[in-house]
Amino acid sequence: MRLLIIEDDPKLAPLLARGLREEGFAVDVSGDGDDGALRAVEQDYDLIVLDVMLPGLDGFEVLEQLRTKGRRTPVLMLTSRGSVQDRVRGLNGGADDYLKKPFAFEELLARIHALLRRAAPECDARLRVDDLLLDPLARKVTRGGSVIDLTAREFSILEYLLRHAGRVISRTQLSEHVWDENFDAMSNVIDVTVYRLREKIDRKGAALVHTVRGAGYVLRDPAKP
Repeated sequence: MRLLIIEDDPKLAPLLARGLREEGFAVDVSGDGDDGALRAVEQDYDLIVLDVMLPGLDGFEVLEQLRTKGRRTPVLMLTSRGSVQDRVRGLNGGADDYLKKPFAFEELLARIHALLRRAAPECDARLRVDDLLLDPLARKVTRGGSVIDLTAREFSILEYLLRHAGRVISRTQLSEHVWDENFDAMSNVIDVTVYRLREKIDRKGAALVHTVRGAGYVLRDPAKP
């Protein structure tokens, strides 16, 4: 899943980005309200972490632009302000949650997962195709009851393919949802990562992930035509 952090703190922003990337998220970072608003409206993000105090547009104004243009992306607002009025203003403006600075990264991560589950209720359930089972909350994958050890990127690709099982997913879709803006579209990293994923989850005569020449990849139940 791809997140956008709009935060101007030169120490906090990279720390959040690094921590979330280690959790398997693709993360873009913006350091001011004007640039952040543009990205939030034009790009397809799964969630936005939005600071209130920003150069240019402040967080409330970014949120207003986002909602006015019909974007329903979940927004978690961050603020050093503790007043009830600010929290109410953010929530009434369309924010989905509010977190006061300073905070523990573990709490931020828990709130992000909660918002993603709320935005897509199926996230609460484990994902299954044939005897492959992925638990998004436990970050665990098994096939035939045997645990499969995946990298964070492999896990993200598999989760995305499972959520769109039976549909052909293009390399562009994978790059937009699994990698961040620094991804080199000309590299073969997607093909290499999918190849390694297939080596771990596929079995002879019961392959799950298939290449669709010129189109991308599809995850299908081998028992179904």
